[in-house]
Amino acid sequence: MAQVFDRSSNALARASLVLTGLIVIALGVALDSLQRSPWVTRQGQRPDQPIPFSHKHHVEGLGLQCQYCHTSVEKSSYAGIPPTKTCINCHAQIWTNAELLAPARQSWATGASIQWIKVHDLPDYVYFNHEIHVNKGIGCASCHGRVDEMPLMYQQNTLQMEWCLNCHRNPAVNLRPTSEIYNMAWAGASSDKPVWCGQTGKSGPTAQAVNCTTKDPNNSNPEIAMLQVAPGSGRGQPQPNSGTSMQPIPTSGSGQTVSDGSPNALLVPVNYQKFTSQIELGKYLTTQYHIRGANELSSCETCHR
Repeated sequence: MAQVFDRSSNALARASLVLTGLIVIALGVALDSLQRSPWVTRQGQRPDQPIPFSHKHHVEGLGLQCQYCHTSVEKSSYAGIPPTKTCINCHAQIWTNAELLAPARQSWATGASIQWIKVHDLPDYVYFNHEIHVNKGIGCASCHGRVDEMPLMYQQNTLQMEWCLNCHRNPAVNLRPTSEIYNMAWAGASSDKPVWCGQTGKSGPTAQAVNCTTKDPNNSNPEIAMLQVAPGSGRGQPQPNSGTSMQPIPTSGSGQTVSDGSPNALLVPVNYQKFTSQIELGKYLTTQYHIRGANELSSCETCHR
């Protein structure tokens, strides 16, 4: 019986198998690149908003605080979109007839909300608590980028699960003192700009158990190296200064967060620790803020509801 297949068929079969494998690998790489591309993640995209709101103008130019518009940033699972009244507080006095602000005036007159397009929009099955991240030392710029330098708002990071897990695997890279949360120019501790931190001894939210300063407490005002204790308060636990912290200047990152305290308070020495690198500072804050790592976030329900 004559041979059906020529000897060259063996080589063709081997080549076809190799070619099929290469096609499968190339297809997988292409799909993975597509899934991480801005076409899917929407990184860098600037959607057309009803009003071309400039964070650069309002934050860097005018010095508005984040909390003025995003009022629920520290006490809710979402930062919140400001109502029209927040805009009208200023624009009832300035730029009252500007064409760009016509949607705001119409919204104020009719009571209908401005239809903003959400830039940082997570899938519906993902639960993200904004409050816990802010109060545990994650600054605005860590997730949203340098908002104070954005004429038009855009998404800087992927917001994908891989990006979240990378932070939880090594949170020390992004942690900062809670007094610097809204400081867009914060660059972390370094040998040129060290940070001093000390324990306040205050119970309650873990973020309030640490007090940090960018000025050497041993060479500056002696009261910086002290904590105030109200006479006869509790078991003599030191209490940090009361009052409202001040917003650092966005353009330079300067500004103080130390508030005036009670004149009748007693001063107790505090042992401050000096940090000259972000990793050292971040590891210290990870312990003090009781940050959970990726291994401790073992329940899917932590992020998926």
